[in-house]
Amino acid sequence: MSEIIKELKKLQPAELDAGEIFSGRKSKRTVRGFEAPSSFTPESNPEYLFHDSSRDAVVWFMDSSDPLYVFGPAGSGKTSLIKQLAAKLNYPVFDVTGHGRLEFPDMVGHLTVEDSNMSFQYGPLALAMKFGGLFLLNEIDLLDPATAAGLNGVLDGDPLCIPENGGEVIKPHPLFRFAATANTNGGADETGLYQGTLRQNLAFMDRFWLCEVGYPSPKDERKLLHRKAGKLPKEIRTKMVEFANEVRKLFMGEADGNYRDTIEVTFSTRTLIRWADLTVRFQPLARQGIQPVAYALDRALGYRASPETRTVLHELAQRIFPQENKE
Repeated sequence: MSEIIKELKKLQPAELDAGEIFSGRKSKRTVRGFEAPSSFTPESNPEYLFHDSSRDAVVWFMDSSDPLYVFGPAGSGKTSLIKQLAAKLNYPVFDVTGHGRLEFPDMVGHLTVEDSNMSFQYGPLALAMKFGGLFLLNEIDLLDPATAAGLNGVLDGDPLCIPENGGEVIKPHPLFRFAATANTNGGADETGLYQGTLRQNLAFMDRFWLCEVGYPSPKDERKLLHRKAGKLPKEIRTKMVEFANEVRKLFMGEADGNYRDTIEVTFSTRTLIRWADLTVRFQPLARQGIQPVAYALDRALGYRASPETRTVLHELAQRIFPQENKE
């Protein structure tokens, strides 16, 4: 922990050009970040796809007033969005995943033995508040509402008091940010898709700026597949994007036609890229009479599904890729 503290003490805030950071074009608007990345700063992915819903998070980073609550369907890239924006600003990210047994002290810290001495080890929330950075609470709707309510003071901008560390009081660093992600908007899940999510206290939710993140547009995902799997014919890439969106509709219960029930798996953009990549790598199997698209589909997604859902996926693939299945 001592080495971590030394590193974080060296963080230097900086005024950055917002236009240059987020669009590559200089502007007259500035956004606060850090001069250089730290070991807690996420690795920047130059091929990450920022889609339309990124705008809300960008504006939040530029002039943060309230904590940010990002919600949307599984696989839509909520956590990736926050981390990639943080990477652009060299923000350290201290993240934790919510669950029913997570308690407030797990986020703040605890006493431990270090070099034969009892000392206090700061948790992710305390580190972000003390030295500046982003505290990211993933799956916040899995948190017990009573535990979540313990965060109300922090969300309001109040200092954090740590009785276990001699009553230390941590005033929020000017570059402290609090963001949360969830599959629901805090009102629980009525669809049955997200087991274990809990309705959150209304007063707790009222403290957040809400941002909904959906899946990227088909146009954006086609562009991404062109970059990541350019060896595939354009027609196949286009149909892969179409297939992914049909699976997402099935997952969310929005599909038309003969499929009345939802399925338990969905297509993230990451899974879509994996499917395209595996299809390219399995192309030699076509000489053995094995269809690479269907073969890769199972390994990218199908094997995570129930037998019934795999049947649905294969039927959908046969409808969208008729030519592939005739060859």
